[in-house]
Amino acid sequence: MPKDKKKSNKIKKKDMIAALAKAAGKKPATPVASQPAAVASDDVVFVALSLPEPKLNGSMAAYFKKCKDKLGFVPNVLKAYAFDMTKLEAFVAMYNDLMLGPSGLSKLEREMIAVAVSSQNRCYYCLVAHGAAVRQMAGDPLLGELMVMNYRGARLSKRHRTMLDFSVKLTSQPWSVEEPDRERLRRAGFSDRDIWDISNVAGFFNMTNRVAAATDMRPNTAYHAQAR
Repeated sequence: MPKDKKKSNKIKKKDMIAALAKAAGKKPATPVASQPAAVASDDVVFVALSLPEPKLNGSMAAYFKKCKDKLGFVPNVLKAYAFDMTKLEAFVAMYNDLMLGPSGLSKLEREMIAVAVSSQNRCYYCLVAHGAAVRQMAGDPLLGELMVMNYRGARLSKRHRTMLDFSVKLTSQPWSVEEPDRERLRRAGFSDRDIWDISNVAGFFNMTNRVAAATDMRPNTAYHAQAR
């Protein structure tokens, strides 16, 4: 291919990314040279649908600012929901209640469920984002990797192995969950309220995994290097 034609193709690709960024109301991503090619535009084009321009209300604008201040970025899943305030607020409220609210499950245990479910569903977004959360909360990068690859390879406590076995069964064969499965959780030390929380966290991530897969939702590139 002539050099001038190659140069023209590179310029067109650069212009396309800039145009997509402009359409999404965002600045172009960091130049591709400074990021791995596989994720170079993931902070710009993070969902494969053309959705309406976001118009954040006061509470969600404040929430986005809080995310930016605390994390250094706004998670792409929130930006994906931002075209509809009702849906965004419902998603944020449900997520915060399940993952951060009062529970007999620790925050780390809830993140472990998120990753085990997402691994079963092969959800790229949630494996990257919540794998980073497990690494960070546990202070153990290897545990995060094992949760992503195969939790059965980790040396887990009986409590955690039983919790994750139940969550994965609920993900892959929900029709087969019966009283003996709940009883195994009770024997591992979980209360009935804990079983409710395990089920809801697993159910929530089965939903988000499917939405992420259907829309090719891409995780923020910052997650990849966190807590390594």
